[in-house]
Amino acid sequence: MDGRNPYVRIWADLAAGKSMTFLTGPRQAGKTTLAEMISRSFANSLYFNWDIPQHRIRLIQNPAFFEAVERKDTSTPLIVFDEIHKYKDWKNYLKGVYDQFHTGYQFLVSGSGRLDIYQKGGDSLAGRYFLFHLWPFTIAELGKCNIEIDAFLNDPLQISMERNDELREIWLRLSELSGFPEPYLANRVMTYRRWSNTYSQQLIREDIRDLTGIKSVGDVEMLYLLLPSKVGSPLSVPSLARDLRVSYNSVQSWLSVFERFFLIFTISPWTRKISRAIQKERKVYLWDAPRIKEPAARFENMVAMELWRAVTAWNDMGYGSFSLHFIKNKERQEVDFVIANAREAFLLVEAKLTDTEPSSDLKKFQRALNIPAVQLTNKGDGYRILSNLDQSVLVAPAHQWLSGLP
Repeated sequence: MDGRNPYVRIWADLAAGKSMTFLTGPRQAGKTTLAEMISRSFANSLYFNWDIPQHRIRLIQNPAFFEAVERKDTSTPLIVFDEIHKYKDWKNYLKGVYDQFHTGYQFLVSGSGRLDIYQKGGDSLAGRYFLFHLWPFTIAELGKCNIEIDAFLNDPLQISMERNDELREIWLRLSELSGFPEPYLANRVMTYRRWSNTYSQQLIREDIRDLTGIKSVGDVEMLYLLLPSKVGSPLSVPSLARDLRVSYNSVQSWLSVFERFFLIFTISPWTRKISRAIQKERKVYLWDAPRIKEPAARFENMVAMELWRAVTAWNDMGYGSFSLHFIKNKERQEVDFVIANAREAFLLVEAKLTDTEPSSDLKKFQRALNIPAVQLTNKGDGYRILSNLDQSVLVAPAHQWLSGLP
């Protein structure tokens, strides 16, 4: 398995414009490994991890401890701060580090939560860093057949059927083992099951409990266990609150925490030019997709992860202001995904496990929005392009089209 080269390239591009870069993403997605890869490109580097007691002591005793980095030449050193967000005064500390040392050092700050929640006005770190996300493996990363972003935006329906069998095998492996490096690289279902059984428990009982002060850990774990059965439909918070016998506000708060610590992500409904569109409920997806047992829901979740990875990477790189949504109206007609840029929809994506005929809902909303559309399936050795008034619908295997995403 090659290194996380697409993410190394993102970092290099951002680091060229700012001496402090934040790296965030799910726990065990490979952030420390990526930081080590980046460090190897520097002659002079120093690694700090808040979870290591000796490292904590060094920082508390001497906030500028990294000045002691052993240098092999005169090139700029890289200082890696890992899990620094667990330090209660981390923002003020990094502000001081940047203000005093940004001309002489390159800083990479990594963590699995809280790093990107402070990108708001008034943030003491505002303007001092660029941020990018590292996600579990996706077929767009593993397949290595990405098209350029400009070419994609110009024609999002382009596709190649090269390496079809190889890409299908990668897609199947992701669906069974997840894209988290440890179970994916082990390539054993038993390893995945052991990993998955402990992953969410450790995250909820350690990181989330310690950093948020949530007391009802058992109810929080039960909420997470309920979510796989909710994938694919707008999420009813009142229903979850009744099931758990807790308040509406508690469920809302816990879902926000799950999103903040990258257990889940959610997408909002698209309402522009859609008559009688629902406006409030969101759809939820898991990063640990194999937890979802229903095949069609798991397939939709996997497509969602690929699209979410894409739009966040495009935003991190400054290509635009992209967002991911879904469409559903009060007549229960729906399309799984809408990709927008600068609040303008430009592509519809429907996930159908086996149906190779474009859905009537997809064609209806395509006519309303007048934009290209893709219907992805979990099978097939070829693709079709069908007309719908002035627009086209691409019907294609998910593993082929998604592997080309920039």
